[in-house]
Formats: sequence, structure tokens, C-alpha cells
Amino acid sequence: MSNLIEDLFHGNLRLDESIHPEQEEYQEINRQISDLMQDYKSQLSENEYDALEQLVDLIGQSTSMYVEAAFEQGFRTGGRLIIEVLAKT
Repeated sequence: MSNLIEDLFHGNLRLDESIHPEQEEYQEINRQISDLMQDYKSQLSENEYDALEQLVDLIGQSTSMYVEAAFEQGFRTGGRLIIEVLAKT
């Protein structure tokens, strides 16, 4: 059995690789995104499509930063909750 603290220390803990949204719509939305990007690739000039890809990449980076901050906030809140519960016993 893996030791969580050791995995964390050695950088082996990759939570982002184990995230699999459970909503049924998730795969469908990703398929729609892929289809739309293919449509844009065939309709736009190369420069316009490159600009669109740059926009999508920036949105992805922004979303990743937001998700990271939300994770940190949730983790801290969970930690505070545990401390509060344990302090009452």
C-alpha cells in the first residue's frame, strides 16, 4: 500500500490525473468542442484559426488556475473543519 505522505514528498501524487467528471454530459460536451474546432479549422484562415487556438489555450490556462485555487480553498476548508470537529471532542 502506498504511503500518501511519501508520495506527496516525492512528487508522486498527481491528483489531476485521477479526475474523471461523473456527469453524463462531460463526454458529449468534449465531443462538441472537438467538432466545433474542426469546423472552425476548415472555415477560418490559418491565421484566424491560430488566433482561436491561442484564445482557447488562454481560457484553458485561466480555468486551470481557477480550479487550482478552488482545490486549495476546499482543502483548507476541509482541514479547518477537521480541526474544529476534533477540538470539540
